[in-house]
Amino acid sequence: MQPPKPIIRPDRALLDGLRAIGTAKLSSVIHRMGYDSVFMEGPTRAHAAGVSLAGPALTLQFMPKRRDIYGDDEYANPEAQLHRHVLYQVEPGDFVVVDARGSMTAGVFGEMMLAYFKGRGGAGMVIDGCIRDYPNVSKLDIPLWVRGFTPNFHTQTGMMPFAVNVPISCGGVFVQPGDIIVADDDGAIAVPAVAAKELLKKGSVWHEWEDYSRIRLLEGGDLRRYYPLADDARAEFEAWKAAQAASQG
Repeated sequence: MQPPKPIIRPDRALLDGLRAIGTAKLSSVIHRMGYDSVFMEGPTRAHAAGVSLAGPALTLQFMPKRRDIYGDDEYANPEAQLHRHVLYQVEPGDFVVVDARGSMTAGVFGEMMLAYFKGRGGAGMVIDGCIRDYPNVSKLDIPLWVRGFTPNFHTQTGMMPFAVNVPISCGGVFVQPGDIIVADDDGAIAVPAVAAKELLKKGSVWHEWEDYSRIRLLEGGDLRRYYPLADDARAEFEAWKAAQAASQG
């Protein structure tokens, strides 16, 4: 196969900014920017709570297996296993995002492949399908958002890896290689790379006034005044923000 086209990786500051805002606010803000839902429905957290990550997407596409394209003895030529080739592209901080067609029987990756992924510094995976070897995989401490678990390897069932770093559908969302994945306890979203800077700018404003509103609501403030922040409360918010800036420096 031809080597997959490399992705363009965004600045760390952009990724850190999106991660700090979180999937819930980002999903709301990007909807107001005219995008449909970016939430990848189906894959859920398979690791301890409290993990929040953002990184660029490498993609892997599965298709229904066909004998003339993908034979029975895949280990006769391990390099024909295209799911290996997405892992070869991994750099520190990357996500691997997999269209496994929502299959609940085919294990996309197991312990050995995921150990390699961790060794290369991968951040996490979002898989619209299953992994295998979970009793051992869980010890690797890799952030995973998946549909479930199975003892089957993928081509033991009716699935075959078909393409690397191509546009895919994951959890009903269009994902291009290089899009930014933000994932936390609420789930995983795919932010179009072209919208990421605008999303960070608008999301940061939302994030900031929500911090202020939370303080006022915990003090017993009026929900109608502070969520969403009413126009006549903006002056006090700006005064609070100025005081915060002065105290920091």
